[in-house]
Amino acid sequence: MAQVLQTIDVDVPVNLSYNQWTQFEEFPKFLSVVESITQQDDKHNHWVVTIAGNTREFDTVISEQVPDDRIAWTSTGGEVDHAGVVTFHKLSDTTSRVAVQIDWEPSGLVEKAGAALDIPDHVVKNELDNFKKYIEKQGTPDGAWRGSVEN
Repeated sequence: MAQVLQTIDVDVPVNLSYNQWTQFEEFPKFLSVVESITQQDDKHNHWVVTIAGNTREFDTVISEQVPDDRIAWTSTGGEVDHAGVVTFHKLSDTTSRVAVQIDWEPSGLVEKAGAALDIPDHVVKNELDNFKKYIEKQGTPDGAWRGSVEN
């Protein structure tokens, strides 16, 4: 099992960074590897991602969601076997930290080599930089879902 762990500090309050992250179908606006996400209900999403020229599709189920604190998920089918959590931390009234942890099972020689070279870490770091630029420029989230999902 491979693991990615990355954080970024953003110059928006924790509720704004969290609110933007709940807008899954808007991810292609700031995450370059995400082609599309179709939200099927409060817990289920279908993802299409392209990484290093390879397009993959998979489904996820949100196992835990706590406003302004965390969103955890696992894959439930498709071409990518993984689980992850995004946590949100208040640094001040105007800044927050977003932390991403993804545990995944590389498949094939290319993915295993990429994991060994920490390429997924660099990809996630770049995507978090994109998120930071997007939310700081916007100043407001595209929407919000303040509901909770309990494990």
